[in-house]
Formats: sequence, C-alpha cells, structure tokens
Amino acid sequence: MAPPRPAHSSDPPSHCLPFPLLTDREFERPKQGMQMMAQPKLTILAAVALAVLALASVASAEQGGGFVVTGRVYCDPCRAGFETNVSKSVPGATVEVVCRQFGASKETLKAEATTDEYGWYKLEIDQDHQDEICEAVLAKSSDPACAEVEEFRDRARVPLTSNNGIKQQGVRYANPIAFFRKDPLKECGQILSKYDLKDATETP
Repeated sequence: MAPPRPAHSSDPPSHCLPFPLLTDREFERPKQGMQMMAQPKLTILAAVALAVLALASVASAEQGGGFVVTGRVYCDPCRAGFETNVSKSVPGATVEVVCRQFGASKETLKAEATTDEYGWYKLEIDQDHQDEICEAVLAKSSDPACAEVEEFRDRARVPLTSNNGIKQQGVRYANPIAFFRKDPLKECGQILSKYDLKDATETP
C-alpha cells in the first residue's frame, strides 16, 4: 500500500526556492532606496527644464529679430551711487524698458517687468530699435524703506539693435540700477571711508 501523500500547500518548501523569502520590512527597503535615488534625479530634471525654458526664450527672440533685456535692481542704503557691502537686491521691484526717437519725448516702446527673488528682471522685446534711445528705468520699489530715485541714476541705457557690433545676439545686459534710502545707514560714513572717493583732479 502506497504511503499517503502530504497535504497540498500553495507555498512550496523553502528549500525548493531559488532565493530566500523576504519579509514585508525587507521588501520595503529596496523600494525606499529607489525613491531616494529618484529624488535627486527629479531635481536635476527640474533644473534642466528651467535652463531649456531660458534658452528657448532667448532663441525665440533671436529668430523673431528681437531681444531679451536683463538686469538687476538693488538698494543703495548709503546713497553712494555704487554697490557696497551693505547693498541688497530688491525682489518684486517694477522695471520698465522705454524707447524713444533721438531728440523726442514721445515713447515708441514701453514694456514692464518685475524682479525675481534675486533682484533680476527679464523682458522680451520683439523689434529692432536701431534709431532710438532705449533705457531700463526704475518704476516702483517693493521696499518702502528703500524707494527713492535720483535723476539719471534711475536708469541704464540698453542698445536694442543688431546693427551695433555686439556679438551677443538676442541678449542685452543692462547695468545694475538702484533705489535709495531716504536716510542713509548710520554706519555708511565708516563704510564709505574705505573707498577712494577723491575727485580725479585731486588724485596724485
């Protein structure tokens, strides 16, 4: 008489498996590792996407015969007229790019942009303004404590034409422009004393 067969089981004996069974906790570890590896990849992909968008805006301006105007806005707390170690960028400031014919006051172009968290602005201009004067001009500060402007110091000239010998096609960098504090900081005297502010005629 043949011996009775063992009861059927859906799980094969462990010695028949090509690898040991994993517990639920051990099974979760590889999944967590894969998630941790995916996070830096997503960060890299996001950075690449932002770079591609920036390049695309420049490329579109070049193809359309236009320009990308970019520059920075800062606060001059010492009213020095230049950046010092206490100068700070102004995020959320409003900047306008304005063009007009030589000797005329009528504006042929007026475009507006807002600075980012680092004080930088960017504007796309879709036309060539060869026979015009174009400037980036301060319009409004986001910082009430640093919101004053001075004539001629509140703007930067920007050449918006391809017929001027500039090799950087499509991109125009404006000089930094600044808002001023109404009352300079108390330490400004000491700060400015470290700079050589003598007039050219007095310098030996």
